[in-house]
Amino acid sequence: MPRRSTASAPVDTPDSRLLQALAEVAADKGLAAVTVADVVRVAGVSKRTFYEHFADKDVCFLTLYRLASASALNTLRAAVQPSLPWQAQVETALRAYFSHLSAGPRLLRTLFVEIHHLGEAGAAARREVMGSLADFMCETVNHDRPAEQALSPAMAMAAVGAITELVLQAIERNEQAELESLVPVASAIVRRLAQA
Repeated sequence: MPRRSTASAPVDTPDSRLLQALAEVAADKGLAAVTVADVVRVAGVSKRTFYEHFADKDVCFLTLYRLASASALNTLRAAVQPSLPWQAQVETALRAYFSHLSAGPRLLRTLFVEIHHLGEAGAAARREVMGSLADFMCETVNHDRPAEQALSPAMAMAAVGAITELVLQAIERNEQAELESLVPVASAIVRRLAQA
């Protein structure tokens, strides 16, 4: 999830303004209550401009979700230090990831919770993101490990699912600012599943 900007495009483009506006309005009133009129009012663009970029509000939200998730994955990748043992790499990457997520608590809540309300399209986007995180985990854990000790894709997905539930629980408790406290338990989950 991004710290502030919701897209890798320049901040002053219409699509990035629309994404930022959707993030703000959805954080205030929940995605279900958001209208395209709300989004364009906050973005300072016309409805026509909105529909030139997005088919509807849900497509705009799914774009925001994917871009924010890609930003979080980039943070994970940047935190990897291949010279360290895989256990230390996982811990370092998780610390960076949780720090990244906690930097935008309102956006974090919006994205992690609202994606569940978008039916099959939301479920597909969530699976895509979780699959990317699981792939990253396999790459990190299995670097320089013998094939017979490799973390399987299924175990990596189990770890991602468990870590995601820890984040959701923190959101429900309004503890987004303390996400870094999850590093020890999240690291332990990955280590145990990697040894299973």
